[in-house]
Amino acid sequence: MLISIVCTSLLLVTFPSVSAYSYQIPINRPAEAEISIPTIVTAEWQWVDINPSRDLEWHDCYAEFQCARLDVPLDWLEPSDNERVVLAIVKLPARHLENYMGPLFTNPGGPGGSGVSHVLRSAKAIQKIVGENHDIISFDPRGIGASAPALYCWPSRQSEKLWALQDVGVIDAHDGMVYDAYARASASSNLCTSVVGGNETSGIYGAFSYVGTTSVARDMLEILNKTGHEKLRYWGFSYGTMLGGMFAAMYPEKIERMVNDGNVDYKEWTTCAHKNALHDTDIVMEAFYTFCHSAGPSNCALWSPTPDLIKARLDTIIDSLKTDPIIVPASLSLLDTSELPELITYSSLKRLISTSLYQPVRFFPSFARVCSALENRDGAPFLDAATAWGYKKKQFSCDIPNIPPGPNDVESNDDAFRAIMCSDGGEMTDSVEEFTEYAEGLMEMSKAAGAVNILFRIACVGWKAKAKWRFTGPFEGNTSHPILFLANQADNITPLRSARANAKGFNNSVVLIQNSYGHTSIAAASSCTAEYLRQYFQNGTLPDPDTKCEADIVPFGRIDEVGGLSLKEAELRDEMWELGETMTWVPFPGGRF
Repeated sequence: MLISIVCTSLLLVTFPSVSAYSYQIPINRPAEAEISIPTIVTAEWQWVDINPSRDLEWHDCYAEFQCARLDVPLDWLEPSDNERVVLAIVKLPARHLENYMGPLFTNPGGPGGSGVSHVLRSAKAIQKIVGENHDIISFDPRGIGASAPALYCWPSRQSEKLWALQDVGVIDAHDGMVYDAYARASASSNLCTSVVGGNETSGIYGAFSYVGTTSVARDMLEILNKTGHEKLRYWGFSYGTMLGGMFAAMYPEKIERMVNDGNVDYKEWTTCAHKNALHDTDIVMEAFYTFCHSAGPSNCALWSPTPDLIKARLDTIIDSLKTDPIIVPASLSLLDTSELPELITYSSLKRLISTSLYQPVRFFPSFARVCSALENRDGAPFLDAATAWGYKKKQFSCDIPNIPPGPNDVESNDDAFRAIMCSDGGEMTDSVEEFTEYAEGLMEMSKAAGAVNILFRIACVGWKAKAKWRFTGPFEGNTSHPILFLANQADNITPLRSARANAKGFNNSVVLIQNSYGHTSIAAASSCTAEYLRQYFQNGTLPDPDTKCEADIVPFGRIDEVGGLSLKEAELRDEMWELGETMTWVPFPGGRF
């Protein structure tokens, strides 16, 4: 029997596209062509071919990259020769050695995202923006991907997938669902700690107690030291800004260049608060109505004579699914070839809305087509979009092989997301009544995505593993070079206010604002932003405080319609767009927690 599921992947993990976008093709192309999710092809090369070393020994890998496996202590506070972690590291060497700038480290976000996958997909685009006189380096943080040991909460792959099938839906779908979600999260936490084993009194649960961002920052320092360079160059996205901020606060004298792009609020993250991340989310949702109306009926399938009428149409569709879900017959979808019928429910649509807010330029046009089809009780375009965006995985067989031994290439690790986030945030002691109050506040802050995003905090309900080493601040310092904080005018998950709050702690740092919507600067191509990034990495030049860059494209627009740019500006715009094509943000849609 084949079963179709909604897979879960947590905050800000990247699901990149296969190939570069053709700029002669309009952005509002069919949903089935939007985003496809490839598998990394390793050919004859495998990570097990490299022996771990306490020195950085590079080996050719993945055709044009270099890889290393660095042996570091599991516990940086009490290093031991017996308890070790092996970090998988990948590098795209600099193409131009004249005026060589050394390595640029990058992290794609998560937590739980694979740095190896990120470099394989995005390093060429990053290199073109910052300058091809940089190596581009990243690594799978401890517990993730090809680093070892990997974190895993489940008795088997089958049990993991079957648990996901029991998803309770978003908490405002029906009365009382918050209690189901809370109990489910507690059960999942208890299962994980029982599988892993540990000491509830000390809170030490094997490797799970050594994967917090504090230890990862120390790992990054170790990798930097092993490259022979004294100071760090870094571009972090989303949760990668938390890693960057942690590193800068712990080692301010080690900063040569640092860009934190799409900022997690440092203080909120380290207290498991997660209260203000959705501060600007509904502004992004309002942008859908505004840009859809401006695009006209030929470009926006949900167009109506006013933005308010577009909103009313969407609200009607959402409300109708609460009591009358849409049935999609088996195999009607072009991309999701399940042998079973599918249900498009209120929860399904709310999660897709949350997904669309990450990348408005790329997702809004097909989201409008999906909603227009739902008005007519046609759910097939929904399944196509959800599958293409990475929100929904294709069917799997109950005969699932267990994870093979040894390091493996993976895009992300949901168990690591929980372990890292809950380690960083400390113990979360909410009763179900306290959590319900928190959830109500989040839904009031964002009607568009509050019900979906309670999963950040709920993931830590009942979590017992504590971080052995946990840095909680202060997040401040006189860094050896000022930090560049980068933020969209309206970001659905890392608002501008977080960038400003983070910047206050670091002397002479600057916030650069991109006048666009969605998550991180890659949500919309901006030649202005790209030029400031290049100048910063090449010369150390910072923009004036609160400089604002315009985006070169808006939702429902076409990049080939953008005029008035010089050849250099057009090239920078294209490079930013290419980077965005390799890093399509997808939030957690499913119900593992």
